[in-house]
Order: sequence, then C-alpha cells, then structure tokens
Amino acid sequence: MVFMQHLAGRRMPDADLEATSGSPVNLARNPGAAVVFCYPFTGRPGHPNPPNWDHIPGAHGSTPQALAYSEAYGHFRRLGVKLFGLSMLSSEWQRDFVERNKLTYRLLSDESRALQSALGLPMFETGGALYLQRLTFILQDGIISAVRFPIPEPEKDAAQVLAALS
Repeated sequence: MVFMQHLAGRRMPDADLEATSGSPVNLARNPGAAVVFCYPFTGRPGHPNPPNWDHIPGAHGSTPQALAYSEAYGHFRRLGVKLFGLSMLSSEWQRDFVERNKLTYRLLSDESRALQSALGLPMFETGGALYLQRLTFILQDGIISAVRFPIPEPEKDAAQVLAALS
C-alpha cells in the first residue's frame, strides 16, 4: 500500500527545527538532496517505554532504524545526500540518544509540531502523548520528491532508501 504520496512535490514547511548539533535546521531552505526519516520514540535508560508500547504496531524499531542509517551514512555522503532523523522528542532526549549510540548525523526535534501540523503527518497516541508514525522523506532543495510510508521493517529502511537513490 502507498499512502502519503500526496506530499510529493510540496515544499517542506519553513520552520527552524532544533538539531542535536545545537544549530537549527530549516528543511525548506536546505539545498541539495536530503533524506529525513521520521520515527516515534527512542528508549532511554532509567525511563520506561510509553504505556502499551509493546502492543502498538510499528512503535518498536527506532533504534535499529537509526543505527542502520548511521552505518550507511558514508554511502549517503558519497551520493551527496544529507541525512536527518526527526521526531517530536525534545532535543535533550535526542542528544542523549545520539551520544549513547554514536550516531553520525543530526536528529531534529519537531516538539512544537510545526512540521507535523503543516504536513498533516500521521501520528498515534498512547498514555496521553502523541507520537509520529514512521515515514521517510527524500528531498531535493527543500521539496519532497518521494515519501516512504508505511515502513514495516525499520531496520531495512536505510538500505531501501539507498537503493532508490542509487
């Protein structure tokens, strides 16, 4: 099934997103090619998963997805493609994840839901909190050229996106 394809051809919203590097990133003004994979949540030592997490289809898989992108980072760079992960988690939560997992690219926080609201990105709710559903954008000069949704096997997303770009 293919959903969210209506976003292809649209410019990303003009919004500054806080990045784990400390500098904001505006995907609408980002020149060249980029891949943005959206994920719902990453676990953190000492913090429980959201309620019912184990029973929500598609909820698990953010860490394997992020690590697969980190391992493939060099391939994306050789193609001249910038790489970003995006969630509605705080930048502080994301920085901890980047440091613990030694990620090689930046994570972006849409905690204010500016991007989610402007694009109508799919979400789910558990425990009174909202989370992005997993999807991946391929961008060219801030314009969405392709959308991958749903992502049933998050650990394979990076390889599948690389194959599509090659």
